[in-house]
Amino acid sequence: MTEKRIDLSVIILNYNTKDLLRDCLQSIKKAKTNGLGFEIIVVDNASTDGSVAMVKKEFPEVKPIVNKKNLGFAAGNNVGFKKAEGRYLLLLNPDTIVQSETLKFMVEFMDKHPQVGAATCRIELPNGRLDYSCHRGFPTPWNAFTYFSGLAKIFPKTKFFTGYTLTHVSLEKTHEIDSGCGAFLVIRRQAGEEVRWLDEDYFWYGEDLDFCYRLKEKGWQIMFVPQVKIVHYKGAASGIIRHSQKVATATKETKIKSTKASTAVMRVFFQKHYQKEYPKPVYWLVMKGIDLLEKMRLLKLSL
Repeated sequence: MTEKRIDLSVIILNYNTKDLLRDCLQSIKKAKTNGLGFEIIVVDNASTDGSVAMVKKEFPEVKPIVNKKNLGFAAGNNVGFKKAEGRYLLLLNPDTIVQSETLKFMVEFMDKHPQVGAATCRIELPNGRLDYSCHRGFPTPWNAFTYFSGLAKIFPKTKFFTGYTLTHVSLEKTHEIDSGCGAFLVIRRQAGEEVRWLDEDYFWYGEDLDFCYRLKEKGWQIMFVPQVKIVHYKGAASGIIRHSQKVATATKETKIKSTKASTAVMRVFFQKHYQKEYPKPVYWLVMKGIDLLEKMRLLKLSL
């Protein structure tokens, strides 16, 4: 008797988000997956809140991988990728709720579009708004300037100012984007293997943007598929997103680390992909801008 083919490997990286993880796994169990061969892998980054015991007791079908220390997002997920057997691999955050039709629809979409290396569904925040991270352009110096200066908000339908937010593009239709986010990203195995999965120079944040950048360098498409969705309690683990404060699990120390990490990755991404493309004065201005942004974000946490 031959083993059933695995179409989709769902990989969830967990770090001290036991209750959120439980809700996420329950939503996957309720999803319509008839005819879909899939597996669920939970990679735990040395949690201390009983997450692993909960998974083993309540979800025996899940394959747990327990890291001895917190490896970060990129390295932690790479551990899961190495164990996964699916044709497609899904990066899924534990602070998400998967809607009924989403998994099957996305696998069928990938089957129909072999040129697509990775795709995201519509990712909604609890208030129903779009999580902008699932629908982004790359942060070139100009795109970053228009975003942080507020020009993208002032002119939300003007392509010249919305290269990062892509708000000039209809959210009702399937279309190509530069980058999705690691909260939900379906990856074709061949594409992921070509770029050797996530870059472990990124510990927390930025690895999804870098991953999509490298996929596009190889000629793969990244697609936004709004016909199905998930709900994302964004920032629940880091505790730095306003709408997630009620479910946040993070201490103040974690919030500070998260804030510093969110700006540190900006430096890493620019150095890896843009430093050689722009003159030194532009590089200097970008680095100073990132420094200022970090100081402003830390100041907000102290208030």
